[in-house]
Amino acid sequence: MRNAIPTILALALLVACSDGNGTPAATTATDDASQGMETSDRPFAVNEIAVFDEPWAMSFLPDGQHLLVTQKPGQLKLVGLDGRSAEITGVPEVAYGGQGGLGDVVLHPDFSSNGMIYISYAEAGERDTRGAAVARARLVTDAKGGGKLTGLEVIWRQVPKVKGEGHYGHRIAFGPDGYLWISSGERQKFDPAQDMASNLGKVLRLNDDGTIPADNPFAGDGKVASQVWSLGHRNPLGIAFNAKGELWEIEMGPKGGDELNLIERGANYGYPIVSNGDHYDGRPIPDHDTQPQFNAPAISWTPVISPSSLIFYSGDRFPSWKGSAFASGLSSQSLVRIAFDGDRASEAERFDMGERIRAVAQGPDGDLYLLEDGPKGRLLRLAPPSTE
Repeated sequence: MRNAIPTILALALLVACSDGNGTPAATTATDDASQGMETSDRPFAVNEIAVFDEPWAMSFLPDGQHLLVTQKPGQLKLVGLDGRSAEITGVPEVAYGGQGGLGDVVLHPDFSSNGMIYISYAEAGERDTRGAAVARARLVTDAKGGGKLTGLEVIWRQVPKVKGEGHYGHRIAFGPDGYLWISSGERQKFDPAQDMASNLGKVLRLNDDGTIPADNPFAGDGKVASQVWSLGHRNPLGIAFNAKGELWEIEMGPKGGDELNLIERGANYGYPIVSNGDHYDGRPIPDHDTQPQFNAPAISWTPVISPSSLIFYSGDRFPSWKGSAFASGLSSQSLVRIAFDGDRASEAERFDMGERIRAVAQGPDGDLYLLEDGPKGRLLRLAPPSTE
């Protein structure tokens, strides 16, 4: 691993050249509570950097000038803030279709010394089944100056693989303690979210090599159960840690009832037994307040925002936003700012972006970066308006 830094720098140069239970009390956001903001009222200027084919996730390299971007059909790109990009080879074959394909990308906390990155993706199984997987690999340059992943190793899989192409979840994050966290959707199968013989519909905590920490809440309850930190989730598409080291998760509800949750050790968030939304066919689901043994969301959105990612802002470019969370919205075509007052969370602002937003990230410079969804999804930089 000694050569990780030079190879990463060389690749960068290439691109430059070419709530009860201790859970916060819930609030509900509705159309009356939060309206879109006119472009002229935005506290930021929007600049386009590059265009991608169904971009899904991004992660900045340590130099602050380049980032990795995944495309759902199966490509990994290294992109400079000047808009130039190069493809990274060695990405595993993905099960592309519906909501499936190449997903998240994050750097190992020691990436500067080991060059390791982690990716999530939908993987094909037997008899037309699929499931999410997480792999790690080293990012290096090859003899021709191109980028590639080497030593790729799958360290986690959804169990079981099932038919269908929805609700993979598969957002990944490293916590301040160095553990690897994975959000796993229930794959539109409902009941697995409550089944401890499955890791679907769960938030999972692993060591960086995919092994299971001995102090996980269900350690010793079987290999799959031992991975689980929390259960009862539907389609968790954002996980992020705040400055206090608390893990927050955002997920799509059914027809109504998108959720922001403070994730607690061993907690059950109730899906599909409870939800603040209903089934798409009109069948009701009991609300969280009918069964308080399940952790209720800190915020519930009806109509939905269709959250697709989550970050906490810690930069200096927008001082008034420090400590806020941001969620990207698909059907809402929005960027949603979430404010916190002690253990309470509420939607503070909603910025209408005019397109489905797949991901939000904070750059090392303190600006915000967005990925639009779809075949011509743009990478956008949100910076304070120029005073010149």
